[in-house]
Amino acid sequence: MNRSYSVITLGCKVNQCESAAIGRLLEEWGWERTDPEKAAVCIINTCAVTMKAAMQSRQAARRIARANPKARIIVTGCYAQIDPAELASIDGISMVADNSCKHLLASLVAAEENHLPAKPAKMVRGDISKCRKFQYLPASVKGTRTRAFLKIQDGCDSFCTYCIVPYARGPSRSMPPDKVIQNLSSLAREGVKEVVLTGVHLGQYGQDLSGAIDLVSILDRARTKAAIERIRLSSIEPAEIGETLLERIVNRQTGRGRICDHLHIPLQSGDDKILKRMHRPYDRNLFSQLVKTIRHLLPNAAIGVDVLVGFPGEDESAFNNTLELLENLPVSYLHVFPFSPRPGTPAWYFKDKVDPKVIKQRCLQLRRLSEIKRRNFYSSLIGEKLEVLIETTCDKNSGFARGLSSNYVQVFLVDSRPAANTLVSVEITSLNDDLTVIGKLV
Repeated sequence: MNRSYSVITLGCKVNQCESAAIGRLLEEWGWERTDPEKAAVCIINTCAVTMKAAMQSRQAARRIARANPKARIIVTGCYAQIDPAELASIDGISMVADNSCKHLLASLVAAEENHLPAKPAKMVRGDISKCRKFQYLPASVKGTRTRAFLKIQDGCDSFCTYCIVPYARGPSRSMPPDKVIQNLSSLAREGVKEVVLTGVHLGQYGQDLSGAIDLVSILDRARTKAAIERIRLSSIEPAEIGETLLERIVNRQTGRGRICDHLHIPLQSGDDKILKRMHRPYDRNLFSQLVKTIRHLLPNAAIGVDVLVGFPGEDESAFNNTLELLENLPVSYLHVFPFSPRPGTPAWYFKDKVDPKVIKQRCLQLRRLSEIKRRNFYSSLIGEKLEVLIETTCDKNSGFARGLSSNYVQVFLVDSRPAANTLVSVEITSLNDDLTVIGKLV
């Protein structure tokens, strides 16, 4: 009996988290992970956030169908939610399971392990818009079991005009607090030192639950009831980073349950008219003051920023407002995305589209700025002492010990090899031309 599987993941960290959880369940039931070309079952966890992501999802399905025609190919994820018929029409697909059924996928695979590839594809669907209960998947451990990802929130109620996510993920829903603590405690017993709390709209955690429950309260519970050394937050909206959350991060830089000094904040545009048209609930002034406050309270914090380029109506003046804002703010790096119109969203119907050549040129400008910001941030850390979680004693490319700092810097140790999965104090000594950060134990 061939119990081999493979998972191909496209898109965001939430997708990555869910894919790892599905794999973890299958392995607990006796399945073995292998290459897609050899697997009896190949799961493709798709993305639909842009037209390019949807195209890449289709390409992945066709590629596996050609390379491994005997495999049962199961497609899930956001593209399976948005356009299941398109995926089902691809020759070789055995099953299309949308996001409302993703938490059942491992059991569906196991239940049908002796079935031949289906023709036509089996459709496993629900109504994502009516999902009100958090659909549980276990925490997923990354690499050498030093870090884990735990999805504690799913869905989004914001309906920004460019975004397909609320239609693909459904309404916001949260993992119950006791379940969060149970998962964190279990990961701590497994030896995991860092947990990344993830969600589609993490700042909305708890809003669907009864009682005074929010992101800050679950962080408070984690500190007192779970033994995880440090917690990292995934992307969080600017209007949801309040004084209380910042106070917790500032005051929890030591001891168990400390919160990493790393915030990834979506800006999308630095122009107020574009922000309003995007249906974003803040303006450039709020964003600017927030970044300056974070830098003041947490001088070494990594501050990442998402920027969406070429939204309809973004003329040269609007783009320059974004560029100028980011040039003058002490951010650490940028994630730059070209606007991609998605059918079913309001922005799909906006008339004043930006020329794709102009979008490409503007993205290039911002990516160059990102490199400058990253170099400046790394350079500012020379001489500073950082807490680093050692992920490997011998990096496969450099041969040096490598770890991740609390403020999201990959650090290489050239003169020592501390054990993997240990937290050490490191002084940053130099920065190479290729942005490699070098440190030494202190």
